Amino acid sequence: MASSMNLQVPHLTKENYENWSLQMKALFGSQDIWEIVEKGYVEHQEEAVLSTTQRELLKESRKKDKKTLFFIYQALDEANFEKVASASTSKQAWEILQVAYKGIDKIKNIQIQTLRAEFGALQMKEAENMEDYFTRVLTIVNQLRR
Repeated sequence: MASSMNLQVPHLTKENYENWSLQMKALFGSQDIWEIVEKGYVEHQEEAVLSTTQRELLKESRKKDKKTLFFIYQALDEANFEKVASASTSKQAWEILQVAYKGIDKIKNIQIQTLRAEFGALQMKEAENMEDYFTRVLTIVNQLRR
């Protein structure tokens, strides 16, 4: 059944990888294609040896993979597209972006230390209302949880 819903694909920027990846996971889940990103699929070289059911499953996996790649491409600017252009599957493209934006563990640990220091130094500013302060606190807490 085709959906008439117009999907808004979030755009990846240098600063929003964590939020972008969460939004994309939700989008992929809503389209029943997250599993193809998470687990990938096995591409068979000799389709002739496959049963009819296996060929249909392979065809469906390919279709889901191309749909997922399309969504990923739609979310990228030219520079990010170049990073994933050589990927032949959505799983590969997703992993390339993960490595590019999540970084290695050492960088992650430094980010966590910085966020902990920010959290420890949090104080409500004189001209700040409670809602803005609470938003700042939640932003840091959510970044620490990831």
